Amino acid sequence: MNLLMLVLTLCGILTLYIYCRKIYSYWNRQGIPEVPYSLPIIGHLLPLLLLQKSIPQMVINWYDRYKNNSMVGYYDGTLPGLLIRDPELIKMVLQTNFTNFHENALKVDKDVDPLVAKNPFFLKGEEWLINRKRLTYAFSSMRLKILSETVRKVCKKFDDYLYKKIEDDQRIEFETKDLFSRFTGEVVANAGYGIEGFCFDDNYNPQSFHEMGKKLFRIGWLQSALQSIMFFLPFLNNYLKIQFIPKDIDHFFRTIVKQIIEKRREEKEKRNDFFQLMIDLEKSENQKFDEESLSANALSFFVDGYETSSATLSFICFELSIHCDIQEKLRKEIKQVLDKHQGEITYDSLKEMTYLDQVINESQRLNTVLDIMSKICTDGIQLKGNDDLTCKVEPGTKMIIPVRSLHRDPKYWINPEAFDPDRWNEQRKSEINKYCFLPFGEGPRICVGLRMALLQIKAAIVTLLMKYRIERNSRTCYPVKIQKFGILSTPIDGLWVYLRRL
Repeated sequence: MNLLMLVLTLCGILTLYIYCRKIYSYWNRQGIPEVPYSLPIIGHLLPLLLLQKSIPQMVINWYDRYKNNSMVGYYDGTLPGLLIRDPELIKMVLQTNFTNFHENALKVDKDVDPLVAKNPFFLKGEEWLINRKRLTYAFSSMRLKILSETVRKVCKKFDDYLYKKIEDDQRIEFETKDLFSRFTGEVVANAGYGIEGFCFDDNYNPQSFHEMGKKLFRIGWLQSALQSIMFFLPFLNNYLKIQFIPKDIDHFFRTIVKQIIEKRREEKEKRNDFFQLMIDLEKSENQKFDEESLSANALSFFVDGYETSSATLSFICFELSIHCDIQEKLRKEIKQVLDKHQGEITYDSLKEMTYLDQVINESQRLNTVLDIMSKICTDGIQLKGNDDLTCKVEPGTKMIIPVRSLHRDPKYWINPEAFDPDRWNEQRKSEINKYCFLPFGEGPRICVGLRMALLQIKAAIVTLLMKYRIERNSRTCYPVKIQKFGILSTPIDGLWVYLRRL
């Protein structure tokens, strides 16, 4: 009996060994270099599971280790994944062969987070296409001009808030993320829903969009780590059932959408906000949108408009505190343009500020908010890199695009660690490969709200620089230290600056 058990055990071990050898030699059999030290079952994800490194940190290490290769294989648990380093391959995945890679790899359980699951980022197939068309309609140039009028009113609130905070001959300390989250939260409330956001109130208000944003995004280290794991190992959520959106916030958005949409369908007076555009679209399509989809769009407007835009603004503001010459050059352009537009921040005046575009681009290059992108191969295809590596990519393979590494690679950027907006001027920007600069993604799934995001980012910077000087605060070191975990890049202990009236 003991001998039989021994034989069965040895057979089991041998079977497991052969099985693992077959799985974890997948890339070697294709002739693709692969990251060493994969482990059974978990592949290369041990540092993530031990909370030692995030996926973006691991990707940076892989990218730097294989400088001469166009692609690198790794194992996402037992599934093969591919890190692509060649901009031409990235173009194929995001644009040229989009139909082979039309799904994002990050998944959300619709039973756990139903509104998040309907975010355009997570949708696929016909549902994604319908949603994309609606949002493209909402953020067209003509309708952005409508929304810009509401953004301009928020700029006045922002200006009043700063004026009350900062007296003559004073310099006041601000954490930039908190400051700009107030601005973007108010934009979301006003331009998204047509309601007051209470974001510039210093006293606690549970109805404040700023307070809701803090509750949603400013979570602890452990929860950030768990969320990172859930995104990259979604099957674990079958057991853990971790929600990304707390139930009270889910309820808030469903309730407010129900109230707003019923009222708007009865009103004849038009408003300058996102929900008015949805009502107009309902009429043009001659159908009523279901409240779940509208609530999901409302939440998407909040998540994308509040968090990513305020994070981008906070990095821009901090960079300007370090680079005073660039700040003064930008302020000069702002004053020159506004003088031609009676001092008004308008859609057209913001479009004329080309140096402001350069500053934003350079900050987005140097300070990525989302460090990697990931796609799923949905239809098999053969890829060939610039180093003649050839790979047969099978359906289900996860493709990682290393955004932060591409943005800082000296192969594509001169002096990549320097903050240099002039690399985006008319003479030099033609040299930039757009597949090495991906703050909003690229191709058919490029961020649909990017123009709205840039509109509010530019409006906030202009409002600030017209009347205030941004000065460095020693509480934050340079370069900025980023937290290990979290879906978005978050500075450790925030980004602190001083503001002083001009």
